[in-house]
Amino acid sequence: MTVITEPVQAAEADSGFARYRHALRAPGALAFAIPGAVGRMPMAMLSLAQVMLLTAVTGSYGIAGSVSAAGALLYAAVTPRAARLADRYGQARVLRPQVIVFAAATAALAACAIGRAPVWALAVTGALSRATMPSLGPMVRSRWSRLLGGTALLDAAFSLEGIADELIFITGPVLVAALAVGSVPVAGVLVTAALSVIGVLGLTGQRRSEPPAAPVTRTQKAALRSPGLRAVAGMNGCLGALFVAVDLATIAFAQQHGAKAAAGPLLGLYGLGSAIAGVWYGTRRWRSPLSFRLTAALAATVLGVAPLAFMPGLWPMAAAITVAGLGISATLAASYQVAAAAVPAGQRTEAMSWLTTAAATGTALGAPLAGRLIDSSGAPAGYLFALAAGLAAIAIAILRSRDLR
Repeated sequence: MTVITEPVQAAEADSGFARYRHALRAPGALAFAIPGAVGRMPMAMLSLAQVMLLTAVTGSYGIAGSVSAAGALLYAAVTPRAARLADRYGQARVLRPQVIVFAAATAALAACAIGRAPVWALAVTGALSRATMPSLGPMVRSRWSRLLGGTALLDAAFSLEGIADELIFITGPVLVAALAVGSVPVAGVLVTAALSVIGVLGLTGQRRSEPPAAPVTRTQKAALRSPGLRAVAGMNGCLGALFVAVDLATIAFAQQHGAKAAAGPLLGLYGLGSAIAGVWYGTRRWRSPLSFRLTAALAATVLGVAPLAFMPGLWPMAAAITVAGLGISATLAASYQVAAAAVPAGQRTEAMSWLTTAAATGTALGAPLAGRLIDSSGAPAGYLFALAAGLAAIAIAILRSRDLR
């Protein structure tokens, strides 16, 4: 059942920043949005924190990378199944046990690192920690869909979540690096686990906004059988490969220009461009079809990558990568809306979690391919690989446009 209050209905005609204000003033919105953002910080922190910890303990980037890749694939497998259980039994009944397992596995990894345990113990605890990390993005967006579904304010709400994700990915790695350098390497994973626990407890404490449990019926189809969901998941898989290729190529670009430390600020500008455009996207009262908005934003995201392969220096790259990020938030916001609309209300969380899984899978598959191209031909090859992955996403959007409505 969708919950729409009269004040929310009256606010639909507003434009500009008032749309954000009205969305956040919807009953219970801030109470779940804030802990949802806190609990998503680990999404941008855990992988880097684990790599920094494992390299400090083992001295091997190969071991750290292997553990990170294994954990990412397990996370991609676990996340939609946890979301399916959340749809069936309620978010609180799934997230609370899951965060306990995550905290225990992360604490075990920290203990193994401090005790200089064998590599196999570090690998098992590291992969288990990554696999069991709660994914709160689909949970929060499912609450927004229940609260504002059927209103024009849902665009603003999903834009807010996209902006939050960008800010998380800008600040999270900085926090991890500060903890690892200024304290001890193990601090990064422990703080990450603490943030997850705080976020999950805060979110699951808001029971009034929690979507009702929807027991499975005999006639109910699996969420992934929806053509629209499969199409948007395929697009997000390609985007995962695009994003990781841009990350790797930007690191290589900075090194090739003798400014290794510039990689972080350049990637921060990529996220900043996305956040700025995401703010604008949410202020608009859109009349164009959702499928058109998704395709247009996707095209901006993909085509913005093309010039990066030809930038002659750091300052031109700074401008170009900021522009390249302008389409990201709108693309992700529209993607989640398409996924939520493609299935019955009782499957929204699972549907949106498949986008997370698709992006993680694309990242895992794209990283080694992009890395080999960069090793052999330099940063431009990485950006061109990102462009190719993005063009594949556009092809899916065009060929499956009927399914995206």
